Amino acid sequence: MGKPTVFIDGEAGTTGLQIYQRLAQRSDLELVSIDPEKRKDSVERSHLLNSVDLAILCLPDDAAREAVNGVTNPKVKILDASTAHRTATDWVYGFAELEPGAREAIAQANRVSNPGCYPTGFLACIRPLVSAGLIPRNAALTVNAVSGYSGGGRQMIEAYEATHDGTASAHASVYPYAPYGLGFGHKHVKEMQQYAQIDHAPLFVPAVGDFAQGMLVQIPLPLWSWPTPPSGADLQETLQFYYANQAFVVVAPLNNTSGLRNGNFLEIQTANGSNQVQLFVFANDATQEALLVARLDNLGKGASGAAVQNLNLMLGLPEMAGL
Repeated sequence: MGKPTVFIDGEAGTTGLQIYQRLAQRSDLELVSIDPEKRKDSVERSHLLNSVDLAILCLPDDAAREAVNGVTNPKVKILDASTAHRTATDWVYGFAELEPGAREAIAQANRVSNPGCYPTGFLACIRPLVSAGLIPRNAALTVNAVSGYSGGGRQMIEAYEATHDGTASAHASVYPYAPYGLGFGHKHVKEMQQYAQIDHAPLFVPAVGDFAQGMLVQIPLPLWSWPTPPSGADLQETLQFYYANQAFVVVAPLNNTSGLRNGNFLEIQTANGSNQVQLFVFANDATQEALLVARLDNLGKGASGAAVQNLNLMLGLPEMAGL
């Protein structure tokens, strides 16, 4: 049996390029690429999509749906990095550490949706605590998060990098910190609610920062407002137990300050270049307040790293290969 073949539809985009770079160094699979001159040739793309063992879609949502509809070969496995199929009932959600049996479901699936970067951080924090009954399913949750500008796609990347190299005005539409999605109803919210198994969608306020990669997802918890407020230790120990022996989810000690700059500031880029999501619990039992924080590389466990992990599982390769 030969090496499994993989085609990245959209390999020139930010996520596609990151995945390509991770896979191109490997000798246990064969990457199939489209001729750049035929990138928009629907016939050639359809041929490649139907000729490989696994296709990775790094496309806008509508284009991803069109690509899936064009796959007629039942042997082709599809890993979709868009948001098009993340809440679809006939697709497997590609977060191997999220719940018992998730890893096995991904390995057996023909259709897997790669999680979003913000939902990865949110779900890593919230799902175990909801499952354990420490967070009420009807809790009103707020998510405050910031990502590097690489998460905003080609136009945002070009805007920031043009400013950095001096070819654009310092007053161009680029800011050190800028909340967005202020009309609410962000496309990640349904994904967050569904897989956290909570009654209400969280109030989600994303932001972009003036740095390329890195992400902090922060979830403040007003524990005093719940019928049975858990302690900080309850929260941290539940997460620690839930992710025991998981290579890509790391839980810090309660109120961990050893990783804080000057003992006060939580760095945002420490997980860059890895496929880890790092979880923190900060709590004050006297005031019954807590803050959950997930730190990850928005292009790592938040995108291309997770895609490579899912690809490995789907093709029966070592899960940590290339990571």
